[in-house]
Amino acid sequence: MTDELATVETVPDDELAGSAPDAAAAYGAPTLQVQLKMLDAGLEAPSYARPGDAGADLRTREDVVLAPGERKLVATGVSIALPDGFVALIHPRSGLATKHGLTIVNAPGTVDAGYRGEISVTLLNTDSRNAIELRRGDRIAQMVIQRVEYAQFVPVNELSESVRGAGGFGSTGGFTSPNA
Repeated sequence: MTDELATVETVPDDELAGSAPDAAAAYGAPTLQVQLKMLDAGLEAPSYARPGDAGADLRTREDVVLAPGERKLVATGVSIALPDGFVALIHPRSGLATKHGLTIVNAPGTVDAGYRGEISVTLLNTDSRNAIELRRGDRIAQMVIQRVEYAQFVPVNELSESVRGAGGFGSTGGFTSPNA
């Protein structure tokens, strides 16, 4: 373990395009209204970085240091009320994963329509040598709002046939281990 500390670089807020209406106007998409309660008035509300983006950025409510291999529950200062039939999925930010090895343990996290508490994110530092330092207000995850399709589960004795069958976990090929 080294004493190095990776600091996450952020884009200044004035460079972010920002809102769902901007994206909706650019792409002719409908705009869903979601009630938002900011639990920390000093933080930026979730926002879309560019028109057409699927995920709205969530920010850390506090300064956080994650040691190599450490996971930590990080508050965002945001509560939402989704309409019935919708879910918020919390995804990692690709740049943080690629540049710093920061990811979300239970990705995507699920925020159900009935949940009214603060959205928190379980972050994991996958880097084995360097700690990661996040400053209050840094963008740590993306929230994607989607419709939910509710299934009716029908018990059967046998499932219908398919070309794939029970093949999974790499059964279609792709990666060959150098040890194989």
